[in-house]
Amino acid sequence: MKDILSPYTVKGLELKNRIVMPPMCQYSVEKKDGIATEWHYMHYVSRAIGGTGLIIIEMTDVEPDGRISDYDLGLWSDEQIPALKRIVDACHSYGAKVGIQIAHAGRKAEDAEVPVAPTAIAFDEHSKLPRSLTTEEVKGMVEKFGNAAARAVKAGFDTIEIHGAHGYLIHQFHSPLTNKREDEYGNDLTLFGREVIKAAKAVMPADMPLLMRISAKEYVEEGYGIQDSIAFAKEYQGAGVDMFHISSGGEGPIAAWGRPGTHAAYQVPLAKEIKEALQVPVIAVGRLDDPTLANAVIGNDEADLVAVGRGLLRNPYWALEAATQLRKETQVPKQYTSGF
Repeated sequence: MKDILSPYTVKGLELKNRIVMPPMCQYSVEKKDGIATEWHYMHYVSRAIGGTGLIIIEMTDVEPDGRISDYDLGLWSDEQIPALKRIVDACHSYGAKVGIQIAHAGRKAEDAEVPVAPTAIAFDEHSKLPRSLTTEEVKGMVEKFGNAAARAVKAGFDTIEIHGAHGYLIHQFHSPLTNKREDEYGNDLTLFGREVIKAAKAVMPADMPLLMRISAKEYVEEGYGIQDSIAFAKEYQGAGVDMFHISSGGEGPIAAWGRPGTHAAYQVPLAKEIKEALQVPVIAVGRLDDPTLANAVIGNDEADLVAVGRGLLRNPYWALEAATQLRKETQVPKQYTSGF
């Protein structure tokens, strides 16, 4: 029987269990140079020691002004590779596999003097008015994503995740709320995302899976819904995405009528629907901190992997505790065996 402690393989990525640490920004870069610090090393390696199967490094950006804040990680320079490689190598030594989420915040880049976006529309009344990218700049942005993916490969990552969710740049392009362009990137809302995917795939080893995080639903008036996201995810799948990480929201101020649920597993039905519609593996996320619930998501075949965010922030050893609670066998570090 499948459970969260059973192994899983997608292409050449072999995971010892189905527990994922999703990307969660730490805002802990010290010199604003985008280079991972000792905090990042301790943060991620402790989760590897704690038994997590797949750790996805937080949103890491393709240019300095693509960051949510100046304290976020970057992959726009070769100088940023060694610190990330050190984290990857250490996590590998404790049996975890490691991915990295590459992204651009677009109009949600809070510390950029003038943020960029598909169209010059501010996120809300408190946000800066972005500048619309020219067609040539969009093509240059695709190249920046490809270069960041190449650096991720050099750093030794096991997989790469493209961030197409939560109202950041790729999401801004495929949402009709924020893409009002009249060029080729406005006539085809998934073109930018597809080109980014192809640029990443071009520099990745053939057996390395490409993940993509998407918001399956927008909680705003006239925002897209699950049928729309199934349609654009199918386009991204055709371009080369091997697995989708299913979240929701992030584009535009949330209207009261469209506010998401706060109950446990509220996004799992979205993951299941995309999994079944596209016959594609998915990662479910969203209030799955209870091991019994997370295990049920796998056992009921609603998703292939489960991402545990807040639970792993509170407890680096969540996976070991989950195995104990579920009475499943897992490899405990020999130094900790007396505790289990």
